[in-house]
Amino acid sequence: MDALRLHIELPLRDFSVDLSLEVGGESVALVGPSGAGKTTVLRAIAGLVRPAAGAISVNGSTWFDSERRIDVPAERRRVGLVFQDYALFPHLSARKNVEFGHGATSALAVLARFGIERLADEKPRNLSGGERQRVALARALARDPAVLLLDEPLAALDAQTRARTRGELREILGAVGLPTVLVTHDYADAAALAERVAVMVEGRIVQVGKPAELVAAPVSPFVADFVGGNILNGRARRLPGDLTEVQLDDGTRLVSTDRATGDVAVVVYPWEIAIGLTGSADSARNHVHGEVASVVPVGNRVRVRVGPLTAEVTAASAERLALQPGRRVVASFKATGTRLLRA
Repeated sequence: MDALRLHIELPLRDFSVDLSLEVGGESVALVGPSGAGKTTVLRAIAGLVRPAAGAISVNGSTWFDSERRIDVPAERRRVGLVFQDYALFPHLSARKNVEFGHGATSALAVLARFGIERLADEKPRNLSGGERQRVALARALARDPAVLLLDEPLAALDAQTRARTRGELREILGAVGLPTVLVTHDYADAAALAERVAVMVEGRIVQVGKPAELVAAPVSPFVADFVGGNILNGRARRLPGDLTEVQLDDGTRLVSTDRATGDVAVVVYPWEIAIGLTGSADSARNHVHGEVASVVPVGNRVRVRVGPLTAEVTAASAERLALQPGRRVVASFKATGTRLLRA
């Protein structure tokens, strides 16, 4: 099976990149804050920067090994690299961009694979953001790469195009079946595009797993926050039975089915929170009263900020409740949806 294997150590200005990763015929997203070293990993795989130590191999072929003094030049590594801004030549047609450096025999066939052969003679300025991305991918695949590397593949797109292109790009990556590493700072992009997600902080992977696994069981408050959770700080104590009570820093008391004592971070995901004009009549045990601070549409959902919480409700619910800044509401969520992590 096709596989990319790497362990690299590479000093940067403020920290060192030090990680191990194995990628089969799948897409793995490197996510994390800006400056975490994500793009440096791509550049090391591509041969654009040289690690201080470690090894990189693809399908059993060694591209870099510090101990054996192997360092295959970038131009000899079978890498398809798609830059954040796509780096298309503005004076060349789509066909010529794909042909550049790779020969002309397969340009139209590769463009056809992406459904854009009709645009072969168009210059990049005449293409939409999604079409430019497809040309950049076609150029990368024209090299017959063993590995595909994508640096912020959706960052150059507007919000509407981005949402549509996520699904298209996911299908393309699945059909290609190559070991693929993509870098993004947007967890929504990572979850939509990758089979597995690796969270990087200051050059190290702190957690790797399927997108749903990271949401269900984050290993730290940072990971929980990064995947979209509300993070509240408090102090936990066990109650009789199976519940834990947490007193937040502002004095609010919540209950959770997780077991914990002492200082904790409370994690509540936006989709676990119901918004009402009065306390929820269902089994929700936690209620936070406050004024709506903001109402932001996101696709067919609406994100509502209430005190320290962001809730995600349907557009119909937001309209029914006439949600607007200043309106008094109650944010309710269940004890089972209230996760506790060591602070």
